[in-house]
Amino acid sequence: MRRPRLRRPRLPRTRTGRRRLIQAAVAACVLALLPATWLRLVTDDRLRTVADVPRTEVAVVFGAGLWDGEPSPYLAHRLDAAAELYRAGRIEVVLVSGDNSREEYDEPDAMRAYLVRHGVPGGRIVSDYAGFDTWDSCVRAKKIFGVDRAVLISQGFHIRRAVALCQEAGVASYGVGVADRHDVTWYYGGAREVLAAGKAAVDAVFEPDPHFLGPREPGVERALAGVR
Repeated sequence: MRRPRLRRPRLPRTRTGRRRLIQAAVAACVLALLPATWLRLVTDDRLRTVADVPRTEVAVVFGAGLWDGEPSPYLAHRLDAAAELYRAGRIEVVLVSGDNSREEYDEPDAMRAYLVRHGVPGGRIVSDYAGFDTWDSCVRAKKIFGVDRAVLISQGFHIRRAVALCQEAGVASYGVGVADRHDVTWYYGGAREVLAAGKAAVDAVFEPDPHFLGPREPGVERALAGVR
């Protein structure tokens, strides 16, 4: 039995057809880059370093995976920055937001344990167990934990998206982008952000509810009251 021959796509034969194909390709590239351009424009004045970020009551650390139950190196670097800000007196409470959709996978508790080992008191750490993605973390910080202003901590390739989405969710934010060596994970994260920027634009326009919203939680308010 002969296998059917696959037809190769044919390029337009006329000059006009080829020109239209090129124009369509250019238009597609422009549309693909528009969300990333939007992220850069709306966050350029909101990025800081650990040394110069304004003093803010709450920091939000986004989950970035676990290795054998411990924070991945990228997540550990985010938590190191939060601990440094706390020790410097630039933040008072850390909201750790991550994935606990499975019993055997608990990002927030692993993040909490890491921070405690690095000098942040447990009473100053609040856990969000339903931070399944960046938009969910931002919306829940506002609607569930009552955070109106925060320092956001993530890697440099992700921090612009985090700041833009939290701003859209009603959380006035500054972003601290943690530096990491440019390994395979870093390049993958940067490439992934091109696609993630498109989802971020959709989230900003349509403002969907998080995967799980739930009732209001007083954890941040109580932690701040304990500080005072």
